[in-house]
Formats: sequence, structure tokens, C-alpha cells
Amino acid sequence: MAAPTARVKIREKLVEPIYDISTRNLFSSTHVTMATCPNLKDPDDAVNDPGAAPYGNFINYYSFNPPENRLSLIPATLLQDLGYRDGGDEPTLILDVGCNSGDLSVAIYKHLVQEPGESTVHLLGFDLDETLVERAEQTNPLHSNVSFIQLDITEETNQLQDFLGQHSCSHFHLCLCLAVTMWVHLNHGDSGLLQLLSRLAAISSHLLLEAQPWKCYRSAARRLRKLGRSDFDHFKTLKIRGDVAEHATEHLERHCGMELIRSFGSTAWDRKLLLFRRR
Repeated sequence: MAAPTARVKIREKLVEPIYDISTRNLFSSTHVTMATCPNLKDPDDAVNDPGAAPYGNFINYYSFNPPENRLSLIPATLLQDLGYRDGGDEPTLILDVGCNSGDLSVAIYKHLVQEPGESTVHLLGFDLDETLVERAEQTNPLHSNVSFIQLDITEETNQLQDFLGQHSCSHFHLCLCLAVTMWVHLNHGDSGLLQLLSRLAAISSHLLLEAQPWKCYRSAARRLRKLGRSDFDHFKTLKIRGDVAEHATEHLERHCGMELIRSFGSTAWDRKLLLFRRR
């Protein structure tokens, strides 16, 4: 019988021993590491960022938050650690939610896949901003394995199901939802945030989540006001506040059939990077 998973205290820097539910026992005890980058601004806090970007669709996002800030926390062996074998008969599918201009999508693919040219790992990135998706397609060096589409996941998921069907898979093996939750939350309210988490859990075997802390919500609202824009419709009425990552964890575990199996620590802007798995 597999060892039970020890509860991860995401509020603390020190993480209790974590065990994989399977017999592989992939996740041994670990300490959370903190990436240090003291002179950088959080892109979601940058009041003087050009443009309002009310959906987080910054035109220069990766100049504020380069891919290395996340990759330094994610082990290059993650897919193997989760039991996914490259080069086998079945493909391994990765979904990048809110991919922006695709810089992180391509970087994380290269980080996780040792030989991209011969890989059976495929990554699909999507963003609601058509201009950013076009840029991602134009600069994509891995067309055979990495692709991008324009999609608003709060409205429909048919294109995601089509992609799964093309590869004869029922789920994405790994879903990346990095710095997206706040924008959905601000624009669609508490119900929109919970629906997003439920939808991603329904189509994913593993979910890597980075939720913005509450201070970023205040900064985003302040930025819109300083630019003379209307405030977010739901900002003042949100009931899910405070430690948003903890609220997300509670929803995923209680209502979505997922469990938190590992914390990779926090980014330079104190955002927890949490890995969930379907039970």
C-alpha cells in the first residue's frame, strides 16, 4: 500500500515530508527555496506599466518577469518525476493557460524536454489576446511540438477538447496556470475564479498553479484608477480575499478531486508555486 500524503503547509517556508501516492515515492522531504531578485518589480504591481492591460495581457510581460524566474524553481526532471516517459507510444500533453507572447511556454518546454526534435511531448498555449497569440506563433521555434491558439477559457473549452482528441488523450498530463487567477477573479468574480479552477482540474492530471497574492489585486486596481480607467467590476465585492493560494487549494481538494503534492517554494515576488494531482 502506498504511503499516505503528508499535509503540505503552504503558509510556511518549511514543507513537511511529501510522499507520492504511487509506489514510486518520487517526492522526498524538501525545503522550500526562495528565488532572490531584490531589485525587480512585480509586473502585476507595476503602476507605470504601459497600457492598462485589464486582463493581464501586458505587451512586455516577460521584460518584467523573465521565464528564468519560474524555471529556477521547477526541476528539469518534472515530467519523469510524475511518471511521464518521453518517446513512448503515447504523447505527453502540456497546457499553458494565459501564455501571453509564448516566451515561458517555449522556455519551459525546452527546460522539461531534453531532445525537442524527437520528443512526443506536445505543448498547447492559449491566451485571450489575439495579438499576443500571433506574436507567440511568429516567434515559436518549435512548431512541431509547441502550438498556440486564441481562447477565452471562461467562455468555452471546445478547442482544448479538439486538441486532446487529435492526440487521442482524455486529459492534459500537466497544466500550467501561472499568474492568471487574479485576472479571471477580478473580471469574473468569485464564481469565475472557482469555475476556472474546476475546469482546469477536469481536464488535467497534474496542475501547476501560481496564484497572485492579494497585494497584487490592490495594485492592479490602483493602476487602472491612475490611468483614468474604471475599476474592476468585481473588486469591491469579492469574498475570496487574503491568501488566494490557500483558497484555491481548498477548492481544488474539496471540490475538484485534486490534492496538493508538492510546493516548489515561492518566486521572487512571493508567489507560491504549487503542484496538484488528480486523486
